[in-house]
Amino acid sequence: MCGIIGYIGKKRATPILMEGLKKMEYRGYDSSGLAVIERDGIKCTKKEGKIENLEKELPTMDLDGVVGIAHTRWATHGEPSDEHAHPHWGCKKDLFLVHNGIIENYPQLKEQLIKEGHKIKTKTDTEILAHLIEKYYEDEDVKLEQAVQKALQNVKGTYGIAVITSDEPNKIVVARMGSPLVLGIISDGEYLIASDVTAILKHTRNVMYLEDGEMATVTDEGMEVVTLDNKPVEKKTEKVDWEIAQAEKKGYPHFMLKEIMEQPEVVLNAIRGRMMEEEGLAHLGGFIEQKGRLAKINSITIVACGTAYYAGMVGEYMIEEYAGIPVDVEYASEFRYKKPVIDENTAVIVITQSGETADTLAALREAKRKGALTLGIVNVVGSTIAREVDAGAYSHAGPEIGVASTKAFMSQLAILALVTMFLGRQRNMSLVMGQRILEELKEMPKKIEKVLKQNDEIKRLAKKYYKSPSFFFMGRKYNFPIALEGALKLKEISYIHAEGYGSGEMKHGPIALIDDKFPSFFLAPQDSVYEKVISNMEEIKARKGKIIAVATQGDKAIEKIADDVIYIPKTIEMLSPMLTVVPMQLFAYHVAVLLKRDVDQPRNLAKSVTVE
Repeated sequence: MCGIIGYIGKKRATPILMEGLKKMEYRGYDSSGLAVIERDGIKCTKKEGKIENLEKELPTMDLDGVVGIAHTRWATHGEPSDEHAHPHWGCKKDLFLVHNGIIENYPQLKEQLIKEGHKIKTKTDTEILAHLIEKYYEDEDVKLEQAVQKALQNVKGTYGIAVITSDEPNKIVVARMGSPLVLGIISDGEYLIASDVTAILKHTRNVMYLEDGEMATVTDEGMEVVTLDNKPVEKKTEKVDWEIAQAEKKGYPHFMLKEIMEQPEVVLNAIRGRMMEEEGLAHLGGFIEQKGRLAKINSITIVACGTAYYAGMVGEYMIEEYAGIPVDVEYASEFRYKKPVIDENTAVIVITQSGETADTLAALREAKRKGALTLGIVNVVGSTIAREVDAGAYSHAGPEIGVASTKAFMSQLAILALVTMFLGRQRNMSLVMGQRILEELKEMPKKIEKVLKQNDEIKRLAKKYYKSPSFFFMGRKYNFPIALEGALKLKEISYIHAEGYGSGEMKHGPIALIDDKFPSFFLAPQDSVYEKVISNMEEIKARKGKIIAVATQGDKAIEKIADDVIYIPKTIEMLSPMLTVVPMQLFAYHVAVLLKRDVDQPRNLAKSVTVE
């Protein structure tokens, strides 16, 4: 973890490498480093902390080389430090590599390498890989790519790696197993390697994606892709259609605020061309290809992590109520280990922003192994999960730079509503109901805009409550998952303790914490469980707890109970999460700003979690 960039060509590598690292800062990291091949060997520097710490070292290094690799690290083995930052090297310090992923059998490899005389200096699994490659490279007749192949055949775990050596100065060898790598083709003899396509967009849109078990040898004369057992692989060049401007702040102080404000447009992009309003149908191209199997499924399992998991929980309510199909929602990190009961009559829906989340990818492969129909809701075009599912729907949210997901979550809710429509109309959902849902979806961007216009009021509430040490977030039915998401957002970016609950669970223990210094957010739109939520609010008020309510426009009665109210437009119950989540996002954002947190890159977090 977490970001890889490499360059080979005719230009100075260092500025290009540094530019690539900065494009991947949003992923979250704790150190960075680079290595460049010079006439007198490889020069390397690495620093704990932000990339600017690394930049301060560069003027003294006289780096003119045209081949190099660089990395931003998110610690897995060994605490953040200069020493543990990448690149790593072997004993001779003439072979360097950068690595994303986890080498699971590194203790055994380390023990063997030490017996063979290798001097291991760090606690990282990555250094072990450098020594292992060095071991197989000691034979004069062995080329770098052959040494990498032999080394990786002894490795268990996940990796995306880029390797250079001063003995073959016009070559970078890269390989992938469970951690993404993309090859960018600038021109003949000029190439980029990255773990994230955003790092190379300024230079080229022509890319090739490595698959698991593939290795590429990149030189100034071209590139060759083979499997780890040396079978040639024919790769197609693909064109990336993202605009660079999509990943810029456009005048906002933080990417997160920009992305929250983009959500009306995000919903438009998610539903555009996918609504057949007269027929009351959802047009999802990938799902249409599997409509025969989808008509026969008798259960659905939704698999995801973090915020995407909460989107899946909303989807569970939608699909069970409107399509009549039993749904389980599983944490991807636990899915493989509980021996899930699925078969060819099960559809497994995986939800992910990046399309590279390691836990979700592993769950997908387990589902495929058991014969389930696999479907994806993915944002990043060309990502591993997007390529491996049987069918799916892109969420079209565009690049999401802020580590805490906002607009990707909104797009996932919109796609889940369309999936519900697709499945429901295959079964017992009426034409009239289908038309009603599509009508409300069509109006959703305007309604989200109305909530966003209350930004100043939500900022005022943040100023009122930001010194509180803890918060509860509570809701029922469709808004229970939004309570969980609201608590997660506050935790992620403000570092304030927060918990989400189904509001009916409050009296089964958590209410013991309530006093006049412990505020509670209640999601209380006028829906089928409104009266129940009001009763739960009364329980909190009776114990002198402060209440912030998210309520339907025109509901003045709630003001008699709540200390503060944020109003949202009225919509149908199944779509209310698309409105109630917006105040949660804005409140967390403003609290974090008031506390002077690093909003876009919260401590300890990474955007694309490519390790288990």
